[in-house]
Amino acid sequence: MFTIGDFAAFGQVSARMLRHYDALGLLRPAVVDEATGYRFYSADQFSRLNRIIALKDLGFSLQQVGEILDAKLSAEELRGMLRLRQAQLEDELARSTARLTSVEARLRLIEREGHMPTDDVVLKRIAPIRVAELSAISPSYDGADIGPVIQPLFGQLFERLGMAGVQPCGSPVAYYEDAENDTIRVHAAVPVEAVPPADLDQRELPELTQAATIVHQGDMMEADRSMQTLARWIEDNGYRSQGYAREVTLEFDPDNPANWVHEFQIAVRGPVTKPS
Repeated sequence: MFTIGDFAAFGQVSARMLRHYDALGLLRPAVVDEATGYRFYSADQFSRLNRIIALKDLGFSLQQVGEILDAKLSAEELRGMLRLRQAQLEDELARSTARLTSVEARLRLIEREGHMPTDDVVLKRIAPIRVAELSAISPSYDGADIGPVIQPLFGQLFERLGMAGVQPCGSPVAYYEDAENDTIRVHAAVPVEAVPPADLDQRELPELTQAATIVHQGDMMEADRSMQTLARWIEDNGYRSQGYAREVTLEFDPDNPANWVHEFQIAVRGPVTKPS
């Protein structure tokens, strides 16, 4: 038997927390001395304590912890539940990290206001291209939502092409379309000459007779910088944009997004007469 202080030390929790678990009925002492009121715990109770701490650290409320423990799950069932919750938290962390990166990029964009030259914008024709592609739905056009969707799509796309022995014949292209309920359909595409495998879609991206284009260097979380430069050029030169921009990957460094190079291509019409 261990005193509450010793049990707390071995379990790496505080005695105060053990008293709280006792009050909630989560972890009762093995023995309580009737004369002194001292609590004593057994080594067998570390198993329950470990479960309480693991579930609590994974974000479950103490009420939920009690319900899970009362269900008397096997060790394997509990491990499965914890792995699932771990995966959910890792996904939340990745999304939070992406949003933090997006906020930092937006702050840098604000700092650059009034200092965004449009000299790098080029107006040109984009020829039609035949592509193999995969698509999925993103909850929004926000970069923090797009990234977790588009990156796995490209991984699956190249894996399936490789298994089928089909070689890309051009740079990867991402493009976007409006979907239901204000969501966005994200397309990961790559030019091909051969017929792609049946589990990939094949289509021809239409010609853009006039496209305002700009080369973006760096992390795609900072794409707003280049996109707003494009917008400024389009407005200043009397054009109207049509739809979302295509993103053509020119250089990709899996270890350092700062080395990425993309060309943004957005269809425009005009010039049109500016409103007076």
